[in-house]
Amino acid sequence: MSAWVLPDHIADVLPSEARHIEELRRGLLDTARGYGYELVMPPMVEHLESLLTGTGEALDLMTFKLVDQLSGRSLGLRADSTPQVARIDAHLLNRQGVARLSYCGPVVHTRIDRPLASREPLQFGAEIYGHAGLEADLEVVELARACLRHAGVQRLQLDLADVRVIDAVLAPVQLPSDTVRAIHAALAGKDVPGLSDLAQSLPETVRKDLMALPGLFGDATVIARARTVLTASAALLAALDDLQWLADHAASQDMTVSVDLADLRGYAYYTGMRFAVFAHNPQGAAMELARGGRYDEVGAVFGRKRPAVGFSLDLKELVGAVEPRPLVAAIRSPWGMEPGLREAVAELRAQGHTVVCALPGHDHEVNEFHCDRELVPDPARAGAWTVKSL
Repeated sequence: MSAWVLPDHIADVLPSEARHIEELRRGLLDTARGYGYELVMPPMVEHLESLLTGTGEALDLMTFKLVDQLSGRSLGLRADSTPQVARIDAHLLNRQGVARLSYCGPVVHTRIDRPLASREPLQFGAEIYGHAGLEADLEVVELARACLRHAGVQRLQLDLADVRVIDAVLAPVQLPSDTVRAIHAALAGKDVPGLSDLAQSLPETVRKDLMALPGLFGDATVIARARTVLTASAALLAALDDLQWLADHAASQDMTVSVDLADLRGYAYYTGMRFAVFAHNPQGAAMELARGGRYDEVGAVFGRKRPAVGFSLDLKELVGAVEPRPLVAAIRSPWGMEPGLREAVAELRAQGHTVVCALPGHDHEVNEFHCDRELVPDPARAGAWTVKSL
């Protein structure tokens, strides 16, 4: 095997795409800061129990494990940043009120969760700790929309669900955790025959409600239909009321709202509302660009359970959903040691201009930059240089 071949679903990022990703990273962090979110930088590697306790089987299977050569303890390369941010909120910040935190960094996956995905996403996210109300849910959805709009994504679709719906449906029966996980997997995959097999031994009312869930998707009127189809309970009605409020307030001219009450994709730490934001890439294919929800139990393992809601997205995937950005306008300059030339180049760079010095013999090699101006000797002043439009 050639030494330059990378592992499956791992790729280098070349200059044009890397520039676009970095511009988006800066823009999204600035967008989050405009909402009051503070940047945190958790480490790439942690003790395994810190990364995985209480997060479910899916995240465990996605996590690379290794042994710490110093302590002999098991470590993990993070596959998701949310457990780390929960640890920071619980133990390092330890605030009594609301904490708004954002982050952006690579995560590593042992496997892909869909075709053509990267095993090394660049994960951007934002999370609110300390407020259990719907106001925090709506703010996170609005921030996700603002970030995607900043990136240039048009015509968004917000898809809503709530874990408490399936919890309310299964509440009348006590099921082993393995059976509950199998039911969740069948619902997430819309595996109606598999769901039917799992529901055979359940009471008639529970079985009827469970089999109705895969068909409860569509526009926001699905919420009203669920009230008539599913057996009413206080927990179910509370979840549907919250979904209705969020659907009413999140809809806008640039974002339509849909509902899928069987959507249980993602990690197991979600405890309430969950959402995904979809859009079409330049080739017309639908893409899921952001995913989030409420996870009020995620801090419990760190001894401080706090209400929490947030979202994350992959910047590498986001770049593929928008048009490539034009080359950066730059100034071409000859290479030289003349004091006037070097001072002129330094002054232009200090003003924020990109100045590309053409090395001897490479006068026309300025890849990645659109040189629309050139630094030339000023004919009116000896030893001075001026910028000339090309």
